[in-house]
Amino acid sequence: MPHNTDRILITHVGSLIRPPKLIEFWRLIEDGKPFDEAAFEACLTESVAEVVRQQAEVGIDIVSDGEFSKGLNWAFYIFKRLSGIAVRPATADEMADPMSSMGGGRDHQAFPEFYAEYDAASGLAKRLGNRVIVNGPLHYAKPQVERDIRNLKTGLATAKERHPTLAGFLPVVAPASALPGAKLEYYKDEESYFAALADALHQEYQAIVDAGLYVQIDDAFLPYMYERMVPPMSKAEYRRWAELRIDALNRALAGIPEERSRYHICWGSWNGPHAFDVPLKEIVDLVLKVRVGHYSFEAANPRHAHEWRVWETVKLAPGKVLIPGVISHATNIVEHPELVAERIVRLAKIVGRENVIGGTDCGFAQSPFARRVHPSIMWAKLKSLVEGARIATQALWERPAAA
Repeated sequence: MPHNTDRILITHVGSLIRPPKLIEFWRLIEDGKPFDEAAFEACLTESVAEVVRQQAEVGIDIVSDGEFSKGLNWAFYIFKRLSGIAVRPATADEMADPMSSMGGGRDHQAFPEFYAEYDAASGLAKRLGNRVIVNGPLHYAKPQVERDIRNLKTGLATAKERHPTLAGFLPVVAPASALPGAKLEYYKDEESYFAALADALHQEYQAIVDAGLYVQIDDAFLPYMYERMVPPMSKAEYRRWAELRIDALNRALAGIPEERSRYHICWGSWNGPHAFDVPLKEIVDLVLKVRVGHYSFEAANPRHAHEWRVWETVKLAPGKVLIPGVISHATNIVEHPELVAERIVRLAKIVGRENVIGGTDCGFAQSPFARRVHPSIMWAKLKSLVEGARIATQALWERPAAA
């Protein structure tokens, strides 16, 4: 990952709002209707090139493909890349069981009227109402990630003509978030299942870094499952659940250079109450067990903005870098650049200015159809992020303000 030497670098979590022409294709695909595959691929390639250019023009240093190639959502795209699984509608009992359903949780129980409206409006209920069955050996197929790599590198090559230091990353899913609540019919136990899943996902991670890109591992389910498990389960039971999945992730990361990898957590990025999110201080030791060079996490939204103080007592290992969210993806309010700078500076003074890259709380569109803000506001927020990093750079490197 590019490293701060004389300024604060900027990135984001990866997912950006899809253009209307691409959404039209994804709607046909999700509804199982006929579509022109060649036209879709051409649209996808063109859309990725355009969004890379837009990120570069705004001033983002490490850009993504916007996750434009992912159907379903940021995690369940993997269904199309793995063999050995089947997906069927969840039963009523499975939907009520926090260990088998993909949605729900204490927030939903506390605010049922809100979520009845929210899930219907976002279409989330349709995408979470399924159960994954692992009914055969897990194998990974590379053609889709190879397409993703090719599209991002093509966009980067053009954008680098004006922005030569531009770098690119691809977000992919962690073992804990890939097949949440899967029913195991083929593997004898979770240990053997997660070993196989890790080995399959490793191929995706390796392909990305072999192509000269940076890999980001997304893992919303690791923090999110806490509010679904505790209570009735204990904190100790949750930690055992999490540690098994972190061990699997580290297995999947074997051989991946730490400096080329980053780990992103969020608390499920929907813009709801989040009244039962697990505090960062209770899971930060688990997060830091992941063998990557960069840790991306929510730090701007009102439920977690105070948690920068965690880093006053938790020591960051040498060579590790934090990517705090210093703007929120979940509100249409555009953060003031001075607030962005303040968030960067106070953390940089704790862990070192070379160890903080400015980021976003989460992605702006978790699926082709679930955007969190208006597209014009997304770009305004990213501009504010860049401007805030410039102000922070002036403060941290003690430079005079630009005229």
